[in-house]
Amino acid sequence: MKFLLITLITHHDPAKSARARLREVVENAVLAEDLGFDGYGVGERHERPFISSSPPVVLSHIAARTSRIKLFTAVTTLSLLDPVRAFEDYSTLDNLSDGRLELIIGKGNGAAQAKLFHVTAEDQWDRNRESYELFRRLWREPKVTWAGKFRPSLTDAETWPRPLQQPIRVWHGSATSRESVDLAARYGDPLFSANVTNPIEPYAELIRYYRERWAHYRHDPADALVGAGSAGFYAARTSQEAIETYRPIFDARIALFRSVGVEPVFPTLEDAIERSSILVGSPQQIIDKVGRYHAEFGHEVMHLHADGDGLTDKQHRATLELFQSEVAPVLRRDIPSRPLG
Repeated sequence: MKFLLITLITHHDPAKSARARLREVVENAVLAEDLGFDGYGVGERHERPFISSSPPVVLSHIAARTSRIKLFTAVTTLSLLDPVRAFEDYSTLDNLSDGRLELIIGKGNGAAQAKLFHVTAEDQWDRNRESYELFRRLWREPKVTWAGKFRPSLTDAETWPRPLQQPIRVWHGSATSRESVDLAARYGDPLFSANVTNPIEPYAELIRYYRERWAHYRHDPADALVGAGSAGFYAARTSQEAIETYRPIFDARIALFRSVGVEPVFPTLEDAIERSSILVGSPQQIIDKVGRYHAEFGHEVMHLHADGDGLTDKQHRATLELFQSEVAPVLRRDIPSRPLG
């Protein structure tokens, strides 16, 4: 199994500047490489409380500070973007990072960002599909002639710079959408399940649908590749220590949800540990839980939260070190995975 750290760059703390928060993200990426994680991902959101509106810029800074770790987008919101401009940004980043870029694309969500980009509930899926079909061709073809509904047509269009990776791998990120899953299967692309909000069943059902559509499009079942997220992480030597440390962090998250009118799916930490993808406990408990999820998903890649989410810097580093020393080696051994990139 491969392991990523991913951040959406939330910014809740009024005492911390955007500059400080962004630099914290970069330092976390450096730490992830130092500790041996396989990848680091930066999300894309265009509304509060996120400041991840420009992942190519953030990832370029991370590329300059690292040399080995894979750089992920999580996700590139193609329903909102001009695919030509997105190609130019990420092809440039692919070159600057020496071919370390891995793209996860998706529709994106949030009413505010949809309004900002004039995307509607009725056209968002069509925009995502059309943008991806052009985006895919731009990575593979030196000249593209194309016509669609949502951007001006192209005639023998050349895009520069050409990418270092030929072609780059594009994952499709999805929480609940069969449209995204079908798009991934149609083109023989890997799927990354969000796996953060609900119990395991809807995500497992979506992954089963992905494999069904994969077979429908006559791809080799052995080539299907799945990744999955997690809803939170804290490992300690004992489950009691892990729960005691993480409880105030979890309770603060629940209070934040309720303050904006969102009733949490898992109202208590014990419920979340039992029924959600949150990974809080001893190393063996986390190994066992990932194994249970793998039995349903068959995933080879998993992400953890890159941010401390209320932990001190010392606690954050210690729990990531514990994961890499006692959890990751077992899961790497027991769950074979293909190389990234």
